[in-house]
Amino acid sequence: MKSPSQYIDDLKTKETSIAPLVIFRILFGLLMAFGAIRFIFSGWIEKLYLEPDFFFKFFGFEWVHVPQSAWLLYGLHLLIATSAIGIALGWKYRWAAILFFLSFSYAEMMDATNYLNHYYLVILVAFLMIFLPAHRSFSIDAFINKSIRQNNVPRLYLAVLQWQVGLVYVFAGLAKVNYDWLVHAMPLAVWLPARTDIPGLGLLFEQPWAPFLMSWAGAFYDLFIVFLLTSKRWWKAGYLLVIIFHLMTKVLFNIGMFPYIMICFTTIFIPVVYHQRSLKFLRKLFGKIRSVTILTPPVNASIPKVAPISSRTKSLSLVFMFFIIIQLIAPLRHLLYSGSVHWNEEGYRWSWRVMLLEKAGTAFFTVEDLRSGRKFEVENDLFLTAYQEKQMAFQPDFILQFAHHLNQHYMKKLGSEDLRITVRSRVSLNGRKSQTLIDPHTDLTKIHNTWLKKKWILPYEPQITAL
Repeated sequence: MKSPSQYIDDLKTKETSIAPLVIFRILFGLLMAFGAIRFIFSGWIEKLYLEPDFFFKFFGFEWVHVPQSAWLLYGLHLLIATSAIGIALGWKYRWAAILFFLSFSYAEMMDATNYLNHYYLVILVAFLMIFLPAHRSFSIDAFINKSIRQNNVPRLYLAVLQWQVGLVYVFAGLAKVNYDWLVHAMPLAVWLPARTDIPGLGLLFEQPWAPFLMSWAGAFYDLFIVFLLTSKRWWKAGYLLVIIFHLMTKVLFNIGMFPYIMICFTTIFIPVVYHQRSLKFLRKLFGKIRSVTILTPPVNASIPKVAPISSRTKSLSLVFMFFIIIQLIAPLRHLLYSGSVHWNEEGYRWSWRVMLLEKAGTAFFTVEDLRSGRKFEVENDLFLTAYQEKQMAFQPDFILQFAHHLNQHYMKKLGSEDLRITVRSRVSLNGRKSQTLIDPHTDLTKIHNTWLKKKWILPYEPQITAL
């Protein structure tokens, strides 16, 4: 059995066909371009960025602001779409990859209300694409500049994408090994009965054992799908499961582009020869158009060969190693905090905890002018959209941000700098009776968000009795 250092050396020295990178580049670019265009024409720019007056921020990214101009917002998403097309075509690839990474990351960091795991995954993969030579075959760049063409790349370039996609599944599976998911089948026990209207599947969801079956199946899928995908014998069964699983989640839940993203991203595990055949098919399909008659790797390019380690490969191996270490550590940071991560959400984001929670809450803010003694309750809908208010009510850092926003607003309106703001918050977790989330006696204007334990969040006391 190879040691970790020998494994890393093999990744840097042994080569394989560039075909999987090329197919991944095309799928990634086309999917991202479609997503950006879909976002524009679905009216989500108006709904998510033009209608609200206040936006919640990610910790450390408070400096990212939503452009005030509709033209700038549309321009930002058009830049995402055009740079994604540039990636797919391999045209000015490096610049296209950099522009896509920056524009997409900025768009997703503008408002934390819209956080989704697959947007975070796209950001990470887009960052990796900047460094990968995915444009050196079957691209406009390779057609224009023949000197950049190459058939093979170090295995390292494929491995880093496989690691990133694989980590998503593994951490999602580990997160499902918890009492609520395995013993109480939560939150599927809440969600599935609401989908009994689906033809065929609806009869299944009426059965009391269905949530338990799907909960356990989902945990096993996430934990072991990478092993199937990397098996020479079982990869076809593994990829078929990927397609079935994600199409089913698309039917059951409103989770946007996530199923299609994972179906496309897991193609990086498919054996090289199938990617080569795909490129041959594309060449035949577009072969009559002279401008795209470009180099396609030969069939035998998948035969590994040893090459000297270039300075570029050495540098990138360090970058990728540091990247992977961060991705291994970040999902585990919730272990630094006491209490339930599902309740206090300390270390919850950026950790691949996919579809584990059903939370609902209420938050009533009280503003007290300590000088005049005046006290009143805030009408949240004067400041937030219905969706923002729903998300704010059960996320502690959002509650804190909103309290600070109220403080700034009422200091100006009341002409007083001595305000006290408290909140009465009740949150239900996975169908249980609601509990108080935030200490109702804490003056939130005196609290600032940090990496430290949030003592103003009350501990979670599990209740067996459901609503």
